[in-house]
Amino acid sequence: MHDFIFHNPTRIIFGRDKEREIGAELKAAGVRKVLFVYGLNSIVRSGLFGRIVASLRESGIEFVEFGGVVSNPLLSHARQGVALARAEQVDAILAVGGGSVLDEAKGIAVGALADEDLWAFYEGREVERALPLFTVLTIAATGSEMNGNSVITNEATKAKWNISSIHVYPKVSILNPALTCSVPPDYTAYSAVDAIAHVIEGYFTKQPGSRLQDRLVESVIRTVIETTDLIMEDPDNYAARAEFAWAATLALNGLTPAGIGPYGFPNHMIEHSLSALYDIAHGAGLAIVMPAWMRWYSGRTHTPSQFDRFSVEIFGVRGAAAGIDALEQWFRKIGAPVRLAEAAIPGEDIERIAENAARLAKRWRLGDAYPAAVIAEILQLAA
Repeated sequence: MHDFIFHNPTRIIFGRDKEREIGAELKAAGVRKVLFVYGLNSIVRSGLFGRIVASLRESGIEFVEFGGVVSNPLLSHARQGVALARAEQVDAILAVGGGSVLDEAKGIAVGALADEDLWAFYEGREVERALPLFTVLTIAATGSEMNGNSVITNEATKAKWNISSIHVYPKVSILNPALTCSVPPDYTAYSAVDAIAHVIEGYFTKQPGSRLQDRLVESVIRTVIETTDLIMEDPDNYAARAEFAWAATLALNGLTPAGIGPYGFPNHMIEHSLSALYDIAHGAGLAIVMPAWMRWYSGRTHTPSQFDRFSVEIFGVRGAAAGIDALEQWFRKIGAPVRLAEAAIPGEDIERIAENAARLAKRWRLGDAYPAAVIAEILQLAA
């Protein structure tokens, strides 16, 4: 184990109907007025919006609505949220939705207290403060409910970049697995891919060792696969939804990479280019990138035995190629695309995608290992 610091300040409230407690949680934290950030109309149709509003009113919490967050949240919309938060002088942000809503809400929380334009922080300006954030999760996938990450797309430059800061960890996140029962099969599949991708990055790119962390990762992946299969058979399976939701949270709350030493996020780096340019679901893009990257990386890694281990522990097969094929087949089984063409992305666009991804590679200090030519080589394996 390498030296590490693990600190996660988010309080999780997990279980049925727990969203009804959000007003009391805000009141206990001394919050008086929130910017209520959400997506389109799904929380209104489901009745969740009404329950949240009732809870806020019961606790005397004022709120200002800010809906319209889209999948792959946009900088222009986040800027509108910043302006509204400032104008209304809110003292906290309440995000109700999936990872996109939480990501944009984190950006708004930073921008509301900043002198600079919001995008400066996604370009690398250090976050020094943010409004407190509270969340009610409706889609389990990104882990945003228990981490300090936020990703936003600058539609003008087609850059999908990120913030990572202790200041944007939610204070409280409420997870009611029943709220995820309305997630359609395609987004259930994309959520599963995203959760798996979060733990696979460090699992394969770290230094050798860390038996415990390897087993934690394998447990998360196997749980995601098993519960996804159950959910696909019965979308109302609360027990499976609950385990899936917690596995997705654990996949990116800092637990699995603790002590593994330096590692990279090349799959996410490449995928950000796909969703920035083509506005596809993040998990769908990862399903395309991940098997291709694994095939490319398995022949170049300093730890080839890790791929053998993955194949045996996750799918009960031997050899890197067999394990990668099994993962790709499972992605196909649950309805995720595994080729660029399956997401309507032309193969002739590979160089353009690679050039875009190479910009982020430089920002993530992966530019030497992943110049545009290498990224294009990986994407050719997904053509």
